[in-house]
Amino acid sequence: MRLNSPQINLITKACMKAARSLIRDFGEIENLQVLEKGPGDFVSSADKRTEKILIEELQKAHPEYGIVTEETGIINKSNIKNRWIIDPIDGTMNFLNGVPQFEISVGYEENGEIICGVIFNPIMNEMFCAEKGNGAYLNNKRIRVSNKKNIKNAIVVTGGPKGASKIKDKIFSEYINVSKNVSNVRKFGSAALDMAYVACGRFDGYWQRELNYWDIAAGIIILKESGGFVDFFEDDIKFPLKKNILASNSNIHEKFKALINKKDIE
Repeated sequence: MRLNSPQINLITKACMKAARSLIRDFGEIENLQVLEKGPGDFVSSADKRTEKILIEELQKAHPEYGIVTEETGIINKSNIKNRWIIDPIDGTMNFLNGVPQFEISVGYEENGEIICGVIFNPIMNEMFCAEKGNGAYLNNKRIRVSNKKNIKNAIVVTGGPKGASKIKDKIFSEYINVSKNVSNVRKFGSAALDMAYVACGRFDGYWQRELNYWDIAAGIIILKESGGFVDFFEDDIKFPLKKNILASNSNIHEKFKALINKKDIE
C-alpha cells in the first residue's frame, strides 16, 4: 500500500526533483561554496538551491498557499490557512562534512494542523511519508513505533545545543538525567531524521530544545501516524516558530517526560 493523495504526490515529486541537485552537490562536497550565517550555524549554496526548487514545484500547483521556509522566511503571509513548511536540508552540518545523515523535509499545514508530510534522505533513498488518518510509510511500507515497554531498555536520540544557546546548562542537565535512566542516548544531528527513526522503531524516543518549526513539521505527522506520542513543552508564545519537543512510543512516554522534568521514574 502507498499514500496517493494529491498533496503527498505533490510533495514527493518536489522532493525527488530537488534531491537530484542535492545528490550532485553531496558528491562534490569539497568544492561546495559555504557562507557563514552565524555562530555554529552554516548555510550552503545547496541549501538555497534546494529550497528554490521546492518552492517552485509547490507553487506551480498552489501559488496562493503560504510557505514557511528556513532560508527565505514566510511567503504569502496573508494565507495562514494553507501553508507548506519547508526545510531544504535538515542536518546541514552533516551534509557539509560528508555525513549522509541529512534530508529534505516538507510538511503541509491546514488551519494550524500538520495534515501530511514527507522526509526524504536522498543518499539512503529512504522516503518517510504520512497523512492524517492514513498511516505512516517508509518507501511505501507501513511503519510503526517500537513496542518497548521498559524505559531502562530504551534507546533515545537527541540533539545538543548550538554554540549560541543560552540554556546549555539546562540541556546538558537533561542529557545527564536521561542517560542515567535509559539504555543509550544517541545524537545524529538531524531532527527530522531522528523523528522518522522513532516512527519506524529504530529509536524509542526523541527530545530536543530550541528547534525551529520547519525542523519538525513533517516529523510530527509521521510520528503520530506511526502510533507515537508527541508533546511540546515550555514553548515561548513570543516565538511561535521555536519549539521544544518530546516524542516516543506510548509505553514509555510518561516516564520519558518525567526524566525531562527530572522526576523519579521508579
